[in-house]
Amino acid sequence: MLLDHPSDGPTAIRTHIGAIFVSLELSRSNWLITSLSPGKGEKMSKHSVTAGDVAGLMKLFAELRRKAAARTGESYPIVTIQEAGLDGFWLHRVLQQEGIESHVVDPASIATPRRRRRAKTDRLDGETLLRSLLAYKRGEPRVCAMVVAPSPEEEDRRRLCRERRTLIAERIVHVNRIKGLLFAQGIFDYVPMRRNRRAELDVLRTGDGRVLPAHLRVQISRELDRLELLLEQIAAVEREQDALLAASRPAGGTDRSDPVAMLLELKSMGPNFAAVLWTEAFWRQFANRRQVASYAGLAATPWRSGGIEREQGVSKAGNPRLRTTMIQLAWLWIRHQPQSALTQWFNANSPRGRKRTIVALARKLLVALWKYVTAGVVIEGAVMKSAA
Repeated sequence: MLLDHPSDGPTAIRTHIGAIFVSLELSRSNWLITSLSPGKGEKMSKHSVTAGDVAGLMKLFAELRRKAAARTGESYPIVTIQEAGLDGFWLHRVLQQEGIESHVVDPASIATPRRRRRAKTDRLDGETLLRSLLAYKRGEPRVCAMVVAPSPEEEDRRRLCRERRTLIAERIVHVNRIKGLLFAQGIFDYVPMRRNRRAELDVLRTGDGRVLPAHLRVQISRELDRLELLLEQIAAVEREQDALLAASRPAGGTDRSDPVAMLLELKSMGPNFAAVLWTEAFWRQFANRRQVASYAGLAATPWRSGGIEREQGVSKAGNPRLRTTMIQLAWLWIRHQPQSALTQWFNANSPRGRKRTIVALARKLLVALWKYVTAGVVIEGAVMKSAA
């Protein structure tokens, strides 16, 4: 068991890094601030600030600086850490504007005790965040995963794809509810997505030959009202998305340095897929293919210990929207790009299980698309729309 032993000797915070380290445990009502300052040994201080009180937070930071300067005679910068979550990145941007070094960490990447019953409080979480920040600044490899915060423009740009996905999910709910109500009456062939849905509703007969009951007809009519509103909103979002893609593409043709233009050149790649890939994946930089696969949650998770060796499947720890889109795109890829090397690899390995192999293909395809839009490496055997 690892225990904290206070020591009067020099600590890493004073001898190597020289900063005031602060962790922010955010909630809707209060913010718990845990700090470790030079000149206090290994003692952590804890303070509470009302949620959203940025002025109070800055006042506390100034007080921490003053006390550290009084103890050591030197002025120290402040380094903060917070978990990525409900609060988004607005506080991170505020701290950066104030000249404070701020980090946003993926909470799932921080190591925790593996006991069946482990203590969990805001106080302990704040201390764990602070220790993770210290280890990260010391340069310990893989101690945690810091989130790459998007700019306000990049964050706003991806809202269209996410809103469209939400609206489509709501549309599916209403369509299924209408079909379920009619199925209970012996009606199986009604399609709410057709343009003549209102006219067909008027002539429907139940399985035993009756007209639709009055209250059921009214209920389905209200469901159609909501469905039609969703269809209008989906069309509006798609128009905005098309305008955004058109604005991102250079005038007078395609540009080999523009990811949207390059993606749309590929056969099987439509505007929705290109928009998701652009806004969810290729807005940021990746160092290698492993980071690309990990970001999408498509990285393998092996279990190897002694003589035990097995695969647990993909991690699913990344961007769920990107992962879902890549699975869908992989199925379309093997249909529209039958001569590509990726499709041939899928056909050679699909006897092991098509669903399992399509996930592996999605990972390979994402890496190939990343190489294509960043380095111009054309996917082997891929057909372009202009050459189709």
